[in-house]
Amino acid sequence: MMRGRVIGHSVPRIEVLDKVTGKALYPGDLSMEGMLHAKIVWSERPHARILGIDKSRAEEVPGVVSILTAEDVPCNEYGLMIKDQPVLCKEKVRCVMDRVALIIAESEKGAEEARKLIEVNYEDLPGVFDPREAMKQGAPLIHEEREDNILTYYKVRKGDVESGFTAADVIIEGEYCTPHAEHAYLQPEAGLAYIDEDGKVVVQVAGQWAHDDRHQIAHALNLPEEMVRVVYTHVGGAFGGREDISVQILLALAAWKTKRPVKIVWSRKESFRGHHKRHPYYMRYKTGATKEGKLTAMEIELIADAGAYASSSIAVLGNAVSLATGPYEVPNVKIDGYNVYTNNMPAGAMRGFGAPQVIFASEIQMAKLADALNMDPMMLRMRNVLVDGSTLAVQTEVPAGVGIRQTLIEVAEEAGWTDKGPRRPEEVAPNILHGIGVACGWKNVGYSFGFPEQATAIAELYGDEEIDKAIVKISVSEVGQGVMTILAQIAAETLGIPYKRISLINCDTDVVPDAGSSSASRHALMSGNAVHLACLAALEAWDRGERPAVARRQYRAPSTTPFAPDTGKCKPHFSYGWATQVAEVDVDVETGEVRLTKVYAAQDVGRAINPLAIEGQIEGGVVMAQGWALLEEFIQKEGYLVTKSYADYMIPTAFDIPDEITSVIVEVPDPLSPYGAKGIGEMTMMLLAPAIVDAIHDATGIWFDKIPVRAEDVLLALKKAK
Repeated sequence: MMRGRVIGHSVPRIEVLDKVTGKALYPGDLSMEGMLHAKIVWSERPHARILGIDKSRAEEVPGVVSILTAEDVPCNEYGLMIKDQPVLCKEKVRCVMDRVALIIAESEKGAEEARKLIEVNYEDLPGVFDPREAMKQGAPLIHEEREDNILTYYKVRKGDVESGFTAADVIIEGEYCTPHAEHAYLQPEAGLAYIDEDGKVVVQVAGQWAHDDRHQIAHALNLPEEMVRVVYTHVGGAFGGREDISVQILLALAAWKTKRPVKIVWSRKESFRGHHKRHPYYMRYKTGATKEGKLTAMEIELIADAGAYASSSIAVLGNAVSLATGPYEVPNVKIDGYNVYTNNMPAGAMRGFGAPQVIFASEIQMAKLADALNMDPMMLRMRNVLVDGSTLAVQTEVPAGVGIRQTLIEVAEEAGWTDKGPRRPEEVAPNILHGIGVACGWKNVGYSFGFPEQATAIAELYGDEEIDKAIVKISVSEVGQGVMTILAQIAAETLGIPYKRISLINCDTDVVPDAGSSSASRHALMSGNAVHLACLAALEAWDRGERPAVARRQYRAPSTTPFAPDTGKCKPHFSYGWATQVAEVDVDVETGEVRLTKVYAAQDVGRAINPLAIEGQIEGGVVMAQGWALLEEFIQKEGYLVTKSYADYMIPTAFDIPDEITSVIVEVPDPLSPYGAKGIGEMTMMLLAPAIVDAIHDATGIWFDKIPVRAEDVLLALKKAK
């Protein structure tokens, strides 16, 4: 492992002391003298017209200051990619996540009492809750101004698929399904807004992109952006769930209307109801290969349930389509991908951003192919993985720094997987079947498909003869991934000073420049470049005798392009992360319980800036993926929530996690990165599910084509197999 003065060392995290001592403030901890409290009136229907809202009884509750409805919103629309969502619904509700009114009162108790007295008169409308049904002609329209419910359609065509299947000796076909999933972060949504002495609306919340929050707030309130200030507190987890607006606009609206501080804190049930989920995907795959194991063709159909509003579905589908073939070179490809509106909860960003769904399907296909060819699954993958210079399904060359082959080699060595197959335990209990599975994956780093990708940083150097202190200002949201520490290490390495002399200021839109969102595993490369460039420029100013030495620099990534309409040809992404994981399971034939016992996770990180932080990311990603594969499913029935809280949503506990998680850090440098580093935040989670399903098949001989695979599913399948 390459080491520098600071890079390559597991230094303590910048914010760790405040967090472990309780000094760190989260949005729910905030308060101001004279503040009001707000409560949301949620939609009680998945699809209905609003015939009227009766506020009269609620307005009589002592302490109620104001009840806001759609008429009170200056510009009643918002959305991460397209503005198709109302701040407060006026004529129609499209899902149970919709907001109808906002109660503002002197006390939280008074706001809650008034909320119960709001009467909304609805006229129910026909709903549609399966995207495959919503695509059909004559299905109820979610957005009546559209011709149909198809939000986006992408297609990719490479080579001649029919000829590719003709050349194949083995063809595998499968249909796969992955569910809605909840982000399950620790901290429910909360925040505080007020008007400052300059007349600005200040919103203190937790999120993933402060500058985009400011943009959306200003748009909805019809204010200049300079009249809105967003300040992030500490963030209790995100995983993509805080990319969308939750409480930000409503808080700003309440403070703007009342001219007093306003606070809101969601309950856990409101959090489950109030933010988007992972997209369910319905996938059809057809894969062909020669008897030697060389892939000849893939034909793929992807249908994503976008829910009632677009959120980030457009980008998620783009990622899914571009990654759908897996990290393999396939000469003939046909892909059709659809985003479809339904009356379900909106679906949006969640760790992996479209990659976990298609990796699940493509890797089960590879596992089935290896089984049909009677070929070692590691060898099958080695014969097909991408290398520098490979041509992608979108007919352009993969960017340099491809590390997938190295992850296969190193994870096989760590797991004891030789040319004779995987290492297996010598003994297992009589009621236990042991299985071993493997999966590969890839994921883009950074924004894609022509979206402008930049990060900007300011470096300030203080001292006389030597640099006593360096301050780095950059708008990165620290959501638990350790980005502030990583950037401080890059700054210290670039400046040649001890890590302890670096201070990092983040997430106040009046103080720090925009560096984009904490998403797409992008900050190590994008913000790392910005910090590196700013520090180099500040050093030049220091050498010229400037005291303090200050420099502001922006890094722009290489350009990408959108799908060509007819062929899908494009340069979709400028960088990728790569990974291979091996899973070992014990299957109890008496109960059907699947126990994940060991995981070997090889992650190509380009350059390990902080090895301990990488190990933490790997372990967290593994457990999250384990939950997705074996336990978790966010259930809706005809648009109503069946899953309402953690009482209904099972996530892994300390009793469920594997006995061993072995982190294998692979370093194939990215030439774009200041020290070769690639992203890792999403890559650790995206491929364990198919490895687990492959391991279950290895143990039982039974394939599962949908997740979660629960104990009762396994037990019923075992009984059926007998």
